[in-house]
Amino acid sequence: MPITKSAKKALRGSIIKKAVNDRVVKIYKEATKAVVKLSKTNKVEAKKLVQKAQSAIDKAMKKGVLKKNTASRKKSLLSRITK
Repeated sequence: MPITKSAKKALRGSIIKKAVNDRVVKIYKEATKAVVKLSKTNKVEAKKLVQKAQSAIDKAMKKGVLKKNTASRKKSLLSRITK
C-alpha cells in the first residue's frame, strides 16, 4: 500500500488508466473473436465485420494498448482469414 500522498495519487491514476485500457482491450478482442467465428461459417458477413475490428485495433494502437507491429499483425490475420 502506498504511504506518501503522491504515491496514493499515482495509485488512483493507475487504477483509472487500467480501467480505460481494459475497456479498449475488451472491445478489440470481442470484435476480433466475432470475425474469427463468422469466418468459419459466413465469409461475406465476416468481411463486413473486419472493418469494425480493424478500427478497434487501430484505436487500441493509438491509445498505446497495442504496439504498432502487433496491431499490424492482428489486422493482417483478420484479412487473411476472411479471404
